[in-house]
Amino acid sequence: MSRVGLDRIGHCGGLVGAIALVALALLLTLSAASAERRVALVLGNSQYEHAPALTNPVRDAHAMAERLENLDFEVVSGFDLTKLQTQTTIAQFAKQVRGADIALFFYAGHGLQVSGSNYLLPVDAALEDETSLDFEAVPVDFVLRQMSRETSIRLIFLDACRDNPLAEVLAKTAGVKGARSGLAEIPIENGGAGTLVAFATSPNQVAFDGSGQHSPFASALLAHMGETNVSITEAMNRVTADVFKVTAGKQRPWSNVSLTTEVVLHKIDLNAPLIVGEATTQKSEAGSDGRNVAANPSGADDAQLSLDMLRQKIPRLASDEPIFFDHPVDFGDPEIDGKSIAELIKGKPRFSPVEGLDKSVWEGKHCDGCHEWNEARLCEQSKNFAANDVSVLRLQHPLGTRFKVALAKWAQGGCK
Repeated sequence: MSRVGLDRIGHCGGLVGAIALVALALLLTLSAASAERRVALVLGNSQYEHAPALTNPVRDAHAMAERLENLDFEVVSGFDLTKLQTQTTIAQFAKQVRGADIALFFYAGHGLQVSGSNYLLPVDAALEDETSLDFEAVPVDFVLRQMSRETSIRLIFLDACRDNPLAEVLAKTAGVKGARSGLAEIPIENGGAGTLVAFATSPNQVAFDGSGQHSPFASALLAHMGETNVSITEAMNRVTADVFKVTAGKQRPWSNVSLTTEVVLHKIDLNAPLIVGEATTQKSEAGSDGRNVAANPSGADDAQLSLDMLRQKIPRLASDEPIFFDHPVDFGDPEIDGKSIAELIKGKPRFSPVEGLDKSVWEGKHCDGCHEWNEARLCEQSKNFAANDVSVLRLQHPLGTRFKVALAKWAQGGCK
């Protein structure tokens, strides 16, 4: 329930409202007490002084920083940093990350390997001779050491495998053996609950910067990191599939995983009462089908009372007709009325898919491109809405609350 204020629950009157707010306040307190401490370092370099500029890394890093903040990470970030600025930022992160439950590092920009050791390149790196590595580049191992002090779980994402001309210069001009673009495999040491290291592509291979808003790897990460109740290992499987598909098999992300526990960055109890998302953007309507609760004559406990109050806020569709995948639907929302589910999932989102996500990440994109929606996958999601009715008011949805209500009804009818 992070970032959800009690003022967003709605106005309640009398004893019922007071009891409900007390119950929800207790839930908020319990949630905060049991929350993990998460700290992330996000770096992105695009405007290189001695190498061709890269289009996407800074945009990728900005979007990732925002996503991680929405996932309750304390984020230390830096964009287009020199070597000195990079060291200063890493030092800040090293102090902040100590003792964290989850430590995360995301880097987008130029990188290279020399004889199996990986280096990240600040924007002022020139690499004119063999000593340049020590004074101008940042060893990946140095960053990993900083995030390994008294931390339980470590997650590393490196989109640093772009074709890097400085690696060739270093190899030919300075005679440094083993200098090449593409990063080397990073061994995982034992400790804590484990580590995940994810590369934009396979070891020793070069990744694409991409011609879109984000690199293929960053775009897939943004789409899948923090999906509801999806483990980080499953998210990486989806990332790999997306990148492999969008690059026509030319780029395959690679992960080295040694986790001793399941890591879920966005865990939601589907039975817990919670309202967020477009419920605050559009007015929810109380149903007229007997779900209204004006009192608590049965002596139900506070949690059940709160749940019933949420059910009042689930909007009804304008029509009671059955819902079919490819038939027009009368949602009761003029923005989408008369369109079918099949038509809408190929359109553009009306709301951010993740609360607080910058518009540059989602606005103008097509829903099925981000979510890979199809009839079968959408049916599985719709069954969750049908089985847990208050979940239609939980979490933002690109097409709004009424679309989720229609999906639940579609699932109840057998997803026909």
